[in-house]
Amino acid sequence: MTAADHPPAGRQPAAIRSALTVLEQVARAGPGVTARELSAALGMSPATTYRLVNLLVAEEYLVRLPDLRGFALGRKVVELAGAVARTAVPAAAADAVGELRSRVRLAVHLASLEHGRLRMLDPDPDHPPSPDAVLTRHLHASALGKLLLAERSDWHALLPVADPAGATPLRQLTARTVGRPDVLAGELGRVRGEQVARQYGELRADRGCLAMPVRDPAGALVAGLAVSGSPERVAALAPAVVRLVERCARDIARLLHRPATG
Repeated sequence: MTAADHPPAGRQPAAIRSALTVLEQVARAGPGVTARELSAALGMSPATTYRLVNLLVAEEYLVRLPDLRGFALGRKVVELAGAVARTAVPAAAADAVGELRSRVRLAVHLASLEHGRLRMLDPDPDHPPSPDAVLTRHLHASALGKLLLAERSDWHALLPVADPAGATPLRQLTARTVGRPDVLAGELGRVRGEQVARQYGELRADRGCLAMPVRDPAGALVAGLAVSGSPERVAALAPAVVRLVERCARDIARLLHRPATG
């Protein structure tokens, strides 16, 4: 019997549970949570928290954000989630997303937007997106979220505001986040007209995003295809790149609803 055949002994099971608890808390708190905040939320000593965070970073389950101010879920977590999600995505559609990634050299994510819910179907494993829970809580700050809101006349029901012209401000995650419901209402009108949503540093200061709708044969919004990079790079996307994203979104719509054969 090799060492790999032996179950964890001694304190190892407790350490594994603690590491999983840290991952769960990072998912709940969202990108940018610090080790000190994790320590306080979980009731762990700072030394234990730092040791677990450093281990998870080394194993790529967590990633340290570029500004060194906190952490986010890493590549391996996204790969695990994507492995489950991709079972619901036809292979040809997943291939189309992969081809777009190779051509635009940006992060590319495919998300479900059905039933008023945002859920990643095929997140880019090399450039993990924000967790679904974070995107869902802050739909007004993401391009995919804006696609979802723009489809609904009662979009304000998905956000903590009483009505589109209400005085309750939206949460500003960065200096660029739209904070006024009436301003957001105007932006959603543009999304409906142009059939493309954008955000430049609204969810995270270091990330911008452009998203295109994916529709079923009846025209209902079922998914969104997003490309992400630095705000400056997304703002300067060449028209040819935007056309590639639009074409891929149309191809995915066809592939997601291709009639079964045989």
